Amino acid sequence: MSYKAPVAQIDFILNHVVPFPELARTDRFAEATAETAAAILAEAGKLATNVLAPLNRAGDEHPAVLENGRVRSSPGYAEGFRAIAEGGWIGLSADPEHGGMGLPQALNMAVAEMMSGACLALQLNPLLTQGQIEALEHHASDDLKALYLPKLISGEWSGTMNLTEPGAGSDVGALVTKAEPQGDGSYRVTGQKIYITWGDSDVTENVCHLVLARLPGAPKGTKGISLFMVPKLIPDDQGRPGLANSLKVVSLEEKLGIHGSPTCVMSFEGATGWLVGGEHKGMAAMFTMMNCARLGVGMQGVGVAEAALQQAVAYAQDRNQMGPIIQHPDVRRMLATARAEVFAARAIGLACATAIDLERATGDALHAARAAFLTPIAKAYGTDVGCRVADIGVQVHGGMGYVEETGAAQYLRDVRITPIYEGTNGIQAMDLVGRKLSDGGDAALRLLDEIADGAKAVQADHPQMANQLWQAAETLREATHALLEREMPVRFAGAVPYLTAFARVLGGLYHLRAVQAGGEAQLALARVFMARVLPRHASDLAEALAGLDDLTGISEAALAGDVAA
Repeated sequence: MSYKAPVAQIDFILNHVVPFPELARTDRFAEATAETAAAILAEAGKLATNVLAPLNRAGDEHPAVLENGRVRSSPGYAEGFRAIAEGGWIGLSADPEHGGMGLPQALNMAVAEMMSGACLALQLNPLLTQGQIEALEHHASDDLKALYLPKLISGEWSGTMNLTEPGAGSDVGALVTKAEPQGDGSYRVTGQKIYITWGDSDVTENVCHLVLARLPGAPKGTKGISLFMVPKLIPDDQGRPGLANSLKVVSLEEKLGIHGSPTCVMSFEGATGWLVGGEHKGMAAMFTMMNCARLGVGMQGVGVAEAALQQAVAYAQDRNQMGPIIQHPDVRRMLATARAEVFAARAIGLACATAIDLERATGDALHAARAAFLTPIAKAYGTDVGCRVADIGVQVHGGMGYVEETGAAQYLRDVRITPIYEGTNGIQAMDLVGRKLSDGGDAALRLLDEIADGAKAVQADHPQMANQLWQAAETLREATHALLEREMPVRFAGAVPYLTAFARVLGGLYHLRAVQAGGEAQLALARVFMARVLPRHASDLAEALAGLDDLTGISEAALAGDVAA
């Protein structure tokens, strides 16, 4: 079975589960009506289903390769990328001043999910380009915006993020790449970067690198980092790709999955670059790009989960072992639980995107706080669900899931990177219990109030599920207050299960909202979630509050398996 974009499911969530309809009542997004959204989703669904999905296997079986210093993309990728660019999808939410459509991020993230489900390795290219567009819109000079944004938005050029170095991964402050002023407003950038997604390409005429580096005399740590635009081909006076810059792709990583996405080791050898934002302000600009990408990665997890689940359901319907295996209770359990979690993860991601849009449209600090709080949850839960559902897909296929012929294994291999890149899920969780609770828990508690109100709204018609959700929200509220009283290292020890618990309780809210607007299918799905997924929040919170003593009490020798330690 080939992938089919879940247009109707996304449209339902936008119209009935998250506050997307509020956007059309603002001046900024007045054109984002339900009719416009439906038309955009339908067209994006056709692109994902008919153009991108057929490329997924080709990218896995015929990876990108490095030939004579230039990356050659997988078969069909150039044509697929051109279809994305010519459809205007890269600039869907970009500023109209530079050629974008100016539409909500909620629609952009919905489109990103569909493209990810169709072909994750190719979708990574526009995802990184969109992140670069956002960083430039917020931080670049007017001259840089005028030169680069139209080309990036049109898809003529693509963008990358150069952060990680061999000695500087999550500890970004340890980076040693340097930038030296050349006296003409440009800088010489020297250093090596690793894990650079789509660091070179034959699908666009130029590749634009945003590179973190240190200026001479810069403070140590993250406070001394600046950001530079370093193009592969230096634009000439007419803004066209000109002389080759002093940079190169050293090698491509051989990876578990996303084989069609070239992951490059980049060497900058006195390359010419231009400062983006102020000196030593690089992390602020890079985080603008990363926050956009983090939500996008969460939707990647949802997209791959959807694709893997579609294939698993189709296989279970066709595979006969004492009848179609979809009739067997355990197979039904796996598929139903997977579908319930995909719905929850999709709703959380679109709720986060809508909060971003509402903040941009209104300037309301409460919307900004909600968007910030939901971002690590959307990224981590979306990608965890992606891995769980892809794993379920292999299990449903049985032995054939372990055989590459079916394609089930590719989903698991491809999606496994998503909990790692753009900030590991552990870092997302620490951000949640650290920076995102630094307001005294105000954003978290406001969400919990909303969840409690959502439970009360269905009390008359669905008292059992309403009570389950209300009790879960109160348990989560108590855990939140308890975490707020703890020192940060102790919070960090329970950060991941706390984030997971919050996601599951939020998922319960969105399922019950769907019940209010939907039919029997939504009611049946909600019952599965409330019976089989929501209860896990209790064990999550037990672990979240377990403290740190048991972890510090076990020696490294014991962790290595030394029974005598």
